[in-house]
Amino acid sequence: MVEFDKVVSLMVRQKAGLFSFKELYGFAYRWLTTEEYDVDEKEYTEKVKPYGKEIFIEWRARRRISDYFRFYIQVVFVVLGMTEVEVQKDGQKIKLNRGEIRIDVNVFLEKDYENRWETSPIAKFMRGIYDRYIIRGRILQYEIKIREEAMNFVDQIKAFLALETRKFA
Repeated sequence: MVEFDKVVSLMVRQKAGLFSFKELYGFAYRWLTTEEYDVDEKEYTEKVKPYGKEIFIEWRARRRISDYFRFYIQVVFVVLGMTEVEVQKDGQKIKLNRGEIRIDVNVFLEKDYENRWETSPIAKFMRGIYDRYIIRGRILQYEIKIREEAMNFVDQIKAFLALETRKFA
């Protein structure tokens, strides 16, 4: 059975700011695909409320590292009270969004994602020994690497949102 080791949970939050949701969505997707992740959109829910749209999106991004390891990043967008506004910039009207955004990034190291060690009870036992004693150092290296990638992803999203906010302030 696939084993998930949770490495880190990170969050980006912006309260009632100006942004382009379409550009944010595209930016995050491009960043993950540039880093060679396969991104699946698990859920996309959009509800129209009197105070604006509520959007919930869940992505599952995976990148194969070896036959045994895979990086797995779960990205959850929660947008509350999103409304469309027009902003005047350099004599041009630009359509943007205003609302609250929260982006949760949960990072896992997947082990034995092809279930090669699940063929018998002995193989499962050997896998436990393999994980704890033989490749422990490699597991730690991969955890550090995916943690750094996730922190870079979150920093890039924060910088994107800060730039968007300053651009139209």
